[in-house]
Amino acid sequence: MTMTRRSFVGAGLATALAPRLARAQSDNTIRIGVITDMSGIYRDVSGPTTVACAQQAAAEFMAANPSIKVEILVADHQNKADVGLAIIRKWFDQDGVDVIENVGNSSIALGAKYLIEDKNKVALITTAGSSDLTGKSCSANLVHWSWDSWCLAHSTATSLVRTGGSKWFFLTADYAFGHAAEADAAKFVKAAGGTVLGSVRYPFGSTSDFSSFLLQAQSSGANVIAFANSGNELINCLKQAQEFGLDQGGARMAALVGYVTDVIGMGLSTAKGLSLTETFYWDLNERTRAFMNRVKPRLAANVYPNMSQAGDYACVLHYLKAVKSSAPSRPSATGARSSS
Repeated sequence: MTMTRRSFVGAGLATALAPRLARAQSDNTIRIGVITDMSGIYRDVSGPTTVACAQQAAAEFMAANPSIKVEILVADHQNKADVGLAIIRKWFDQDGVDVIENVGNSSIALGAKYLIEDKNKVALITTAGSSDLTGKSCSANLVHWSWDSWCLAHSTATSLVRTGGSKWFFLTADYAFGHAAEADAAKFVKAAGGTVLGSVRYPFGSTSDFSSFLLQAQSSGANVIAFANSGNELINCLKQAQEFGLDQGGARMAALVGYVTDVIGMGLSTAKGLSLTETFYWDLNERTRAFMNRVKPRLAANVYPNMSQAGDYACVLHYLKAVKSSAPSRPSATGARSSS
């Protein structure tokens, strides 16, 4: 059977909606816990804009369904697995949270899988990018939205090899997402006929000086230097790469996950020539511009939603629609959707 997005979402939610429906009906409130990076290296790629997009989805749903209340809870996981998992456990055990959203760190998302299965809750993952979340660590209680390391690596790596970028070197954040992004990209580089000359890993979340890692990349002879990281660490890497003149030596820079927010953060002079793949751009067409206009009043000045933040809006809205359509009066609605 061909698995479409509709059938995947339906199948993923069908197993976990029933308890939520019963509890939500008791006080007419659906509680969504947005757990993300509000203060660290991923603040700009998730953070307050993620919260604003989730709140916008909830507001639009409640406007169309005034009898259903949606409450958005927010927490900062600080990019620490123990902190994030403790928050999620408390939300489930004490605060009546029905679903967690965003998560924004692959190590935390992979750990949360066991909590959501144990409690029969739902996780809507956007900014956490490891393809393991829909691979070896997949779960019927988890939906991965917007992008993952597999899809971005497939697009960027295949395109660059086909246009002459055949010799790769990876500079990788040493944690779950970095490992997955490097592994996925290396697979597609080789499949397209390229070679991987080497890689170097740096301590995630505690590195600001990338000079020694960049010099290793420069001396490798690669014509593509790929960054398996994101957020402020990606921005710092690219700024320092420019200072060392890596872009002047013929090597092309590739971000295995990059956002419009990163480009704004580093400036066009640094981003010039950078290769990346995005699944959403706010100014792409009338629908994306309409979304931007709706959410703009909730955003800080000169802030534009990226692909993960647009995904926060979309997954929250579709989850709420699924809950409504699976009301007890129509118990087979979500199950039917799962086989469509």
